[in-house]
Amino acid sequence: MTAPVPRQHATELAPAPAYAEMRASEAGIALYVRLTGCRPTHAPTESDTGFDRHILASILAMSAAEGGRLTDRCGLSEPALADLGARFFPDADLITCVAMPAPQPAPALPDPDEVAMVRDLLLSHRSSDLGPWLAVLLARRAMEPNHLWEDLGLRERSELTRLLTRHFAPLAVRNTRNMRWKRFFYRMLCESDGFVMCATPVCTQCTDFSVCFAEKTSESRMADRRRALALAAPASAEAALQPAAQPR
Repeated sequence: MTAPVPRQHATELAPAPAYAEMRASEAGIALYVRLTGCRPTHAPTESDTGFDRHILASILAMSAAEGGRLTDRCGLSEPALADLGARFFPDADLITCVAMPAPQPAPALPDPDEVAMVRDLLLSHRSSDLGPWLAVLLARRAMEPNHLWEDLGLRERSELTRLLTRHFAPLAVRNTRNMRWKRFFYRMLCESDGFVMCATPVCTQCTDFSVCFAEKTSESRMADRRRALALAAPASAEAALQPAAQPR
């Protein structure tokens, strides 16, 4: 079996906008409003129920915005979408939404085996009855090239962290160092199969540190500083061993 390779990181692509609403086409926003009755920026997410409706509508809206069949872009079959709609969006006919005209030509579909690997990882760590639906949705959207929270249509990374903590708690609790979630999924897959994805066994010594870890957290800044000091130490020691320059 070949070790899975994480999707291309967003920093290698064109800069992504701050909010999913800025990226989504009119079709995606229309679907979100159709499901929830409001725009993403006004979503009531204080309660767990409101948050769950927001994340589901966001994922479906972002999927719809990309073109092609909604089932292909989000990963759920039509029966699964119908069940999801009946529970969370009873006033909207999701099957009718599936038939919405595509706003643009559909992109190529990902490798189904890779989708299945990420889905099975999530399924094995689910902690709620929404987990089976979300495992499929997250696995399919993880195949897209940007930050996972962006390709889920969420407003910020903290919403993805809340989603995983609520619905995949045994997995979320293992990300103790604030690693980027998509990267973390693939690291878990590699470790479970006995592969080593990372270039070095110690994160602070790795040149890919900024690729794996989220920005602007106290832990990542401290670890980045420790890494800089660790890398500087050998150079300082080598310099100390060099003979002093002779005065002219």
